[in-house]
Amino acid sequence: MQASRNTSAQSDGTVTVSVLQKVAEKRIYFGHQSVGLNIIDGIHDIEKDHQGVALKIVKTTDPLALNSPVFAHSMVGENEDPISKINEFVRSMDSGLGEKAEIAFLKFCYVDITRNTDVEKVFAAYKSAMQRLKETYPHTQFVHLTAPLSLSLPSLKGWIKGMLGREDNNVKKSAFNAMLRREYGGSNLLFDVAAIESTYPDGRKATFTSNGTTYDSLVPEYTNDDGHLNETGRRIMAGHLLKFLSKL
Repeated sequence: MQASRNTSAQSDGTVTVSVLQKVAEKRIYFGHQSVGLNIIDGIHDIEKDHQGVALKIVKTTDPLALNSPVFAHSMVGENEDPISKINEFVRSMDSGLGEKAEIAFLKFCYVDITRNTDVEKVFAAYKSAMQRLKETYPHTQFVHLTAPLSLSLPSLKGWIKGMLGREDNNVKKSAFNAMLRREYGGSNLLFDVAAIESTYPDGRKATFTSNGTTYDSLVPEYTNDDGHLNETGRRIMAGHLLKFLSKL
């Protein structure tokens, strides 16, 4: 793994009381799997620094929960099946959440986009679903999240020479994220998970090279395995997400 300097996307997850207060006033729905739970834990970590200011975080898909400000969230779909997550997110919106949520977003897991994934098919399904939701629920802001990264192969614990030649999963993640950035990067509704995950607090980038091309990878210090966020990673990601949401 290589590290290069990037001064434009530093992973500074500091959050002020004002940011928490602004997010606490919104009706939000977040569909996710296990890394999403890591981010929720990161939000709770940040809340502990600001006693007296807390978000109403509820695990639910009940539209009635969004009659007042809330940060609602739930597990959606099956890991390694991104289409199932898109479909369940759409069903949740059509079951009443779309009429209630001010902000809604779906986050894929790091295991959803791998070297075997047809990223064009997944992106086409995602784009079609989001376009339909945007037309059906014009008052809801649908935020788009880049797919999370994993460790590059040389960084994995237990690295063996026999893995040489295997395409790193981050190559396909990069291709998928490039499609998302081209489609939604011109709006204020793209939250770049991958950019944050690949950026050290001092601005260096975690990268690797495959077939002459440089790709981003997950900062090793942000995980204890291949892609789940540890206490450091989850706090940084949660801080960036809260600041992003506070501006919507």
